[in-house]
Amino acid sequence: MSYRIASTILTFAAIGAAGAGGYYAGQDGLRWPGVTISTAQATQAPAAASGPIVYYRDPDGKPSYSAGPRKTAAGHDYLPVHADEDISFDEASGEAVSPAATTAKAASPAGAKRILYYRNPMGLPDTSQAPKKDSMGMDYIPVFEGDSDDGDAVKVSPGKLQRTGVRTETAQSRILSLPVRASGTIQLDERRISVVATRSDAFIDHVEDVTTGDRVSKGQPLLRLYSPDIAAASAQYLSSLGAQGSRQRLENLNVPAEVIDEIERNRKAATSIVWTAPRNGIVTERNVVEGMKAAPGDVLFRLADISTVWALIDVTERDLPMIAVGQTVTVRARGFVDSSFAGRVTVIYPQVNKETRTTRVRVELANPDGILRPDMYVDAEIATGSQAPVTTVPMSAVIDSGTRQVVIVDKGEGRFEPRTVTLGQRNSDFAEIKDGVAPGDKVVVAANFLIDAESNLKAALQGLATSGDGK
Repeated sequence: MSYRIASTILTFAAIGAAGAGGYYAGQDGLRWPGVTISTAQATQAPAAASGPIVYYRDPDGKPSYSAGPRKTAAGHDYLPVHADEDISFDEASGEAVSPAATTAKAASPAGAKRILYYRNPMGLPDTSQAPKKDSMGMDYIPVFEGDSDDGDAVKVSPGKLQRTGVRTETAQSRILSLPVRASGTIQLDERRISVVATRSDAFIDHVEDVTTGDRVSKGQPLLRLYSPDIAAASAQYLSSLGAQGSRQRLENLNVPAEVIDEIERNRKAATSIVWTAPRNGIVTERNVVEGMKAAPGDVLFRLADISTVWALIDVTERDLPMIAVGQTVTVRARGFVDSSFAGRVTVIYPQVNKETRTTRVRVELANPDGILRPDMYVDAEIATGSQAPVTTVPMSAVIDSGTRQVVIVDKGEGRFEPRTVTLGQRNSDFAEIKDGVAPGDKVVVAANFLIDAESNLKAALQGLATSGDGK
């Protein structure tokens, strides 16, 4: 019993001694041979946050943020994040670092590089020759010597490239198709229209069963007529067979050659003759009835060959310089959307319609099935542009300000250079580059406006820095 009491007393004594030693160590520091550990070193407090509150973060470490104070579902307050506690992205690696680390990096000599100036962290055109903070307490970013040695090129970190969605494509040589679309109508080929008429007074004895719209063949009988002048000429021809003059008189009266041959073969003057179709075609006009008298030159029948027709296309003044004779044209009739007809530009008319400001272009089309009819509306697509390959880039790669066209070229390793280019012809997908970009160059086709803005900012800051050095 006495042994247990003694052990208990010794235990409490040891605890008390340890507590007292800890107290005195906390007051004066714990000293070991050659080593002294102070309380300030052992329990160094974190630096107090400074600067304005920029946002609030979840107290449990979840990826949730708020612009103002709020609570979690469990009722815990969101923690404020001050300006000097916010993180930024290192321009070289794209990794998240704290502002303190950024400041320390800026204060370091950065190898052999010399700090030229400091620029505004928010991208404003404001520079300083000494370190400073902006109105929100954010440190100005140092610009080192050599950062601007690459001309107008700008450097973008991999992290920023991924966040902004920068995408590139390669400039290529291709034949640039530039279709010009216009509308028009179908018209008859003027060279394929014929009329049936006499060159003397005649009386119509009989008209064949041929009406407007019928298709006729060359040599097919159309009517039978009696002409006093033709009868007299045929009688004279019989009386002097072999005389060239008498036969010429019949030909001058437009008597068909087969009728003259029949007079010579039968040795009988023709009192009435059969008039035939002069060509294959469609009867577009019939002005003759049995028993009528036809005067010289009266149109009895009008025939049109529609195996070849014209498409008269109205092209605007803006597109007219791209049109040339011989270009391929694809024509589609509005009533036959599944059918297309290929032709070529044969004539560009010299007049401009003052009401519509268009010029008419003639396209010849083969129409073997007779689908295309006169006065039918059609839509045409004229294939303009050079048939030789040219350097092209996607249209999305061109930044066009109206007076200046720029393409952002990817030079590799996160470096991008804006280049002023000279544009040629263009369509909805690609633009011809006459100068500034060569085949094989990589151009930015997405987020190029952001890089162009970064380049303009860089040029402005360099100008400000140069102006500051000169003062």
